[in-house]
Amino acid sequence: MADTTNATDATLSCANCDQRESDACSKLKRCAKCHTTAYCSRPCQKADWKTHKKTCAAQAAAAAATPSHGPDTTTPSASAFPVIDVIAKPFHRLEARTWLHDRSEQDVYKLLTDAYRFRMEDDCMLTGDVSNASRYGGAADSGRRHFRRFLSLAERRTGLLPPWWSPTHAAACEREAMDEHRWSRLTSSVEKGDLIEHYANSLMPMQLRMFAEQVYGTGPGGQSGDVMRQLMMTSEVDGGRKVHSSVLDMSSS
Repeated sequence: MADTTNATDATLSCANCDQRESDACSKLKRCAKCHTTAYCSRPCQKADWKTHKKTCAAQAAAAAATPSHGPDTTTPSASAFPVIDVIAKPFHRLEARTWLHDRSEQDVYKLLTDAYRFRMEDDCMLTGDVSNASRYGGAADSGRRHFRRFLSLAERRTGLLPPWWSPTHAAACEREAMDEHRWSRLTSSVEKGDLIEHYANSLMPMQLRMFAEQVYGTGPGGQSGDVMRQLMMTSEVDGGRKVHSSVLDMSSS
């Protein structure tokens, strides 16, 4: 949940139990995704998730369309140039656990940040089960320490990070993830459509999901991407045969 420190409406109430902010022992917190619906506690937010998830994305889109004087969180239009270097057969790379290998430091930092951001989005939107230490759980540091644990976990997965990775690189990745001027930043949520537009690649969300699964050991909601990865590897071998992500990537966000 996101903090509502600036909220002044005394009639604000919890969407689950209807407790008003004026009656609560502490300020209500808004959903970190839509910044609209408020809750008095984590249990109330989880209890209301099946109902709220039906409108959360639409509320978030409406909020994003409202002019704001805060940091720009809109998604830039796709560039004529790729935002990262393109690698051949990315799903074969994922299978070999070398998806981040042979990339520049900047590309690795960016992909790690977006893999983490998208996993947090998936956990929120697909299961409603988010960590209090993440941005979606209302963490005061926008999930910085939670992202640090994500990097530490990736380091413990043999061969998953490039051979040149070191504690110095981990610190640099964390700093860049907190940079407000970067598109890939922890202070901003990201959706599937945002990633497709930004990377100009309809399969990038799937790749990020699969990499995060390798880090965490399981996919969103406990699902496995193994079968999907094998299908995509077959497509890469077949060359010209196209496989549409809208058919293969069944999860929506």
